[in-house]
Amino acid sequence: MTAVEAAGNTAKTSVHEMGVRARAAGRVLRSLPTAQKVAALHAIAAELRARQVGILAANAQDIAAAQAADLPAHMVDRLRLSAASLESIAADVEAVAALPDPVGETTAEEVQPSGIRVSRRRVPLGVLGVIYESRPNVTVDVAALALMSGNAVILRGGKETIFSNAALEAAIHAALHAQQLPADAVQVIHDPARERMRELLRLDTLVDAIIPRGGAGLHRYCVENATVPVIVGGIGVVHVYLDGTFTQNPADVEKAVQIIRNAKVQKPSACNALDTLLVARAALPALPLIAQDLISHGVDLRADAEALAVLQPAGVQAQLATDADYGTEFLALTASLRVVEGMEEALDFIALHGNHTDVILTRDPVQAERFVQDVDSAAVMVNVSPRFNDGGQLGLGAEVAISTQKLHARGPMGLRELTTTKWVVRGEGQSRA
Repeated sequence: MTAVEAAGNTAKTSVHEMGVRARAAGRVLRSLPTAQKVAALHAIAAELRARQVGILAANAQDIAAAQAADLPAHMVDRLRLSAASLESIAADVEAVAALPDPVGETTAEEVQPSGIRVSRRRVPLGVLGVIYESRPNVTVDVAALALMSGNAVILRGGKETIFSNAALEAAIHAALHAQQLPADAVQVIHDPARERMRELLRLDTLVDAIIPRGGAGLHRYCVENATVPVIVGGIGVVHVYLDGTFTQNPADVEKAVQIIRNAKVQKPSACNALDTLLVARAALPALPLIAQDLISHGVDLRADAEALAVLQPAGVQAQLATDADYGTEFLALTASLRVVEGMEEALDFIALHGNHTDVILTRDPVQAERFVQDVDSAAVMVNVSPRFNDGGQLGLGAEVAISTQKLHARGPMGLRELTTTKWVVRGEGQSRA
């Protein structure tokens, strides 16, 4: 059976039936020994490599359809797979397999005055529903993390990924069958109708958590339509604040140029790419070099009037920013620039617009600690690119999403964030007085 035929069969299965199957598969997964989960992940990586030609051919169909539909360039970029990226995806699966298994971790027993012995044990959430746009690598990343953490998962990608996801699901199912594990542990909704997504959002008797990955519209739709708990994340404005102490010698200025370039240019469609550069007035002499570097790499730079007054005499051309250019997640080669007096104004600005990833470039340890303490975002960084706010870069392996909410999980969601705990109480026949 081809991947497309398999997708056709799956499309005929109701979302409710998928939930029933996922719940049954989840009961098998929650008790699997770590060695079996590791073997399954290695089998998936092997299938991805063995099926490279077919997966890339399926992806080419999605790319052609996306281009014919005039999807934005950043959406097409998120959709595209290559031999190198598929190998990277397979390696990420193996990296997850090498991580410590959090399932079964148990706290030390504590004896209460009644004589009961109390501990807590880490267990899978159960069944996850993950809704995402464009990126077919998410299909594999989420499957790997779900399996390793003992969860079943129902995946709903965008209509632009239908052929890629069918091919990837077929590879995952082949690996699970080879390991004598239920293929229903990983299921993809292939019907692109929004009603199928709505059905998943309301499957509260069978699905334990919904994790959306995409733009603000998708997150808002999930929150407003779900009866299943929704873990919101992956959206938010990314700031870099350049302090005057980081521009006092040429070596640091060059580091600032490199960090800011990486933050914006390395992968502009990523949620952890730079959106707004805040520059302290004391750092303004370095601004023309930084801005010209960004522009030379194709960045559409939108600057406030004070910044333009510095840039234009230096021959650097940028647009005048509007209010809408601040607080905007661009996901493209566009960035806004704003001059601030110093730390206090930067903190106030980030408090108004930030919650995802915020960076300070400074040589003052007091300023650095003040920034880390006062900025209330999922990730706060000192003297590094915000692109490091990533599960793989932070030692989690792959990630399901970057959560920007404050309950249960915050920041990149890896294995531990896909588990919860249950109380274990042991006694010798005690009754409560």
